[in-house]
Amino acid sequence: MAELEIHHEGHEHDPKGQMVGIMAAILAVALAIVSIMSHRTHTEAIISKSEANDTWAEYQATRIKAHNVELGSSLLVVLDAKGDAADKMRADNEKKLKKYAAEGEGIMAKAEGFEAATKADENRGLRYDLGEGLLEIALVLTSIYFISRKIMFPWIGLIAGVAGVAIALTGLAM
Repeated sequence: MAELEIHHEGHEHDPKGQMVGIMAAILAVALAIVSIMSHRTHTEAIISKSEANDTWAEYQATRIKAHNVELGSSLLVVLDAKGDAADKMRADNEKKLKKYAAEGEGIMAKAEGFEAATKADENRGLRYDLGEGLLEIALVLTSIYFISRKIMFPWIGLIAGVAGVAIALTGLAM
């Protein structure tokens, strides 16, 4: 049987290529982590915004109830209602107005809290997005080494990758 000899030209041992390959793998892992953090943060922002919208709707419902009570009180005045029933209704309306005012303030504070959480999530998500973009650029630049065999590309990629990780880490501090 004849032996088959396969020659692999251009595939010699390349220590720089191995180093660049490992660096690209590390950048890819960092990119995956930052991408997941970005997606999760954007989801949190959407949930917070939805909660804020629901809470503002609850606030509006409370304001409508208060407006209806005010309308009832105005009708008592316009109709010049007198007697125990009218007095009882006036007193009841005053209690309801105080109750709705207190509820409204609490609901408004809750809605504003959700709005603040949304803004914080969006700011954090922006940091992750910027980090993700820089890590993608870093990975592409690093990979250009295998086409060009010029070591400047992995170095530029490394700088972009470090910047991407640094910016993404600022999102954790928020």
